[in-house]
Amino acid sequence: MGKLLTTPVRGTRGRPAGRGQTVLAAGAVLWVPGPPKKDGVGRKKPRIALIHRPKYDDWSLPKGKLEPGEGWRSAALREVLEETGLRCVLGVELPAQHYLAQGRPKEVRYWAAVPTGGSFTPNREVDRLKWLAPRKAKARLTHERDRELVDALLAALADGAS
Repeated sequence: MGKLLTTPVRGTRGRPAGRGQTVLAAGAVLWVPGPPKKDGVGRKKPRIALIHRPKYDDWSLPKGKLEPGEGWRSAALREVLEETGLRCVLGVELPAQHYLAQGRPKEVRYWAAVPTGGSFTPNREVDRLKWLAPRKAKARLTHERDRELVDALLAALADGAS
């Protein structure tokens, strides 16, 4: 398995996005190993955490904007904790997403992440959390770009990353 990272890295730091500036955000594809197979040999596919955001009535992956001066990895760890109540360690970086959000460019960087503790409590921002097998997760996710991240996670895990 690859090295798990929990510390921020040098590079772009969060800054308030002004008119026309790119909004910077970070998140994670939170996963746990699948349960043992019925025959006892190996495991089923991993389970992936999806969150339901009542404000948008969508199913998504945990993510959020960088705070001023905050590093990408620190933001990803904070957002996962805020939205899911789970502490985690970050693994391999997954492909970044670039899209328009409310007419402004947005860049979101994601990492594979494994929970290390905590528990989910429904709140105003996230009212449900579900752990689903990849195929069910992809069917439940609202946005195609999030489904692509599930595929990227599976490819990384197949290559031995964590």
